[in-house]
Amino acid sequence: MQTYGIIGNPLGHSFSKQYFTDKFQKEEIDAQFLNFEIPSIDKIMNVVEENQNLLGLCVTIPYKEDVMAYLDEIDPLAKEIGAVNSIQIRRNNGKAYLKGYNTDIYGFGESLSDFIAGTKPKALILGTGGASKAVATTLKKKNIDYLFVSRQKTKTTISYQDLNAELILNHKLIINCTPLGTFPKTEACPDLPYAALSEAHYLYDLVYNPAKTQFMAKGEEQGAHTHNGLSMLHLQAEKSWEIWNE
Repeated sequence: MQTYGIIGNPLGHSFSKQYFTDKFQKEEIDAQFLNFEIPSIDKIMNVVEENQNLLGLCVTIPYKEDVMAYLDEIDPLAKEIGAVNSIQIRRNNGKAYLKGYNTDIYGFGESLSDFIAGTKPKALILGTGGASKAVATTLKKKNIDYLFVSRQKTKTTISYQDLNAELILNHKLIINCTPLGTFPKTEACPDLPYAALSEAHYLYDLVYNPAKTQFMAKGEEQGAHTHNGLSMLHLQAEKSWEIWNE
């Protein structure tokens, strides 16, 4: 049976398996989708070698950057972003050839356009992991100015301690690229001065489980528009499916 899957750690929050299982059933596709919760990225080759019918993989936290070292080829856009979330697997005489892509940029870009409806507010990107790189590349292509926010201040990021009412006022789009608030730790949220938010703000959370995170709930209390990452998941998943079946 044709096999597809996802690698990451942990995977208890992920809806990818359910999404593809439902897709295969609805479209009568003879295939299966498996979760591969691996303790370290070097185990990816075990997954590929032990599953000879494996044709494609999604990649999620925390491996979107580290996985690049294990690939035979990387799509130019994924290389530009510096992160891979989708792997196409081809085999020749039993030897696997892995090519990495980034479909997060498509999923985020399409869903963001619907959310902000043609506006171009300055943005704060919370987090500096693999997903944030796709977000930053998308904003750059849309000519939206942004700042990275992280726990530690660097030459290219500000820290959460730097955030104040003035910065929040001047950055109407705030995108959470961290796993904070993800099931089962749903009470967590980024450390922001939420009282400075207003009806003019747009809060986009890449987290989709739960459907409404604390980040979103605190924004809604101040009248902000909110959006979770479920539509991004669906869009990037369909783009991955196209790539796997080229």
